[in-house]
Amino acid sequence: MSAKPYQVAVIGGDGIGPEVVSAALKVLEATGIRFDFQSYDAGDACLAATGVALPEATLQGALAAEAVLFGAAGNSAADVILRLRAELGTFVNLRPAKAYAGVDCLHPATDMMIVRENTECIYAGHENVLTPEVTIATRVITVQASERIARFALDWAGQHGRTTVTAVHKANVLRKSDGLFLACCRRVAREYPALKYEEALVDSVAMRMVLDPGQFQVIVTTNLFGDILSDLAAGLIGGLGLCPSANLGPRHALFEPVHGSAPDIAGKNLANPTAAILCGAMLLRHLGEPQAAARVEGAMEQCLAAHETTGDLGGKLSTEQAAQAVIKRL
Repeated sequence: MSAKPYQVAVIGGDGIGPEVVSAALKVLEATGIRFDFQSYDAGDACLAATGVALPEATLQGALAAEAVLFGAAGNSAADVILRLRAELGTFVNLRPAKAYAGVDCLHPATDMMIVRENTECIYAGHENVLTPEVTIATRVITVQASERIARFALDWAGQHGRTTVTAVHKANVLRKSDGLFLACCRRVAREYPALKYEEALVDSVAMRMVLDPGQFQVIVTTNLFGDILSDLAAGLIGGLGLCPSANLGPRHALFEPVHGSAPDIAGKNLANPTAAILCGAMLLRHLGEPQAAARVEGAMEQCLAAHETTGDLGGKLSTEQAAQAVIKRL
């Protein structure tokens, strides 16, 4: 345990973001680990009030912290979360999809990790209008980013007892860009002879995930495909409310639930805080507190198994009550 409190920047954001982040903070505090939480503004309301969706003070606070916990972004997502990921240099978007006992879902044995490249592909943002009737978007794939994400995925698999890594692509059509991505993955995979490395087309993977997600342990893929497949994976386990994510780089880390801002239920104490609480567990593990992380995950699993959760998962608890149920089981 750190002698000094961990410095964590907290950005609630829009909609249900502040509510689920508040729940996650209470669980983190209940672990007994010392934190110094500093709150910052960003998002639609911030834009309306100040004219800026991501203030400089928020960006500097995120850069100065040991980790960032983020809630949700509304219409200003591109100006907030995408910019934060870029400014923090987080080249990995780590998205676990794990089914839990007690949660009604399509595939109760699902347990996969999607390792999504976070810096380029279509999301690099290079779009142009050629004529009023024609627009283009440039897909950026580089050797540096492709080799870096492949190495991270293979390292992660080896460190977490996974035996198979699947590189997901569309190189039969995107011959140059995904061809380069695959060449990089193959080159890096040769450095990991103990792991099984395989490749699969993204459309085929989508179908196979629906039929039998147990075929996949670790998926490594480009930005757009990773975004889509991770939401598909959420549908297999019971919804986005169960899915945390980590944005990781050489110096910084940002943790965010995969779900959106859900403005229709914002402020009603109805939001499911599971994903945000599991983000807290990922944050703890990143900070070198694996035992505390395991305690949070174990308490969360017990709550889900006992149906001590919110209405979207068939429970009867409010957001605050769901957080307190986890704290009680800690």
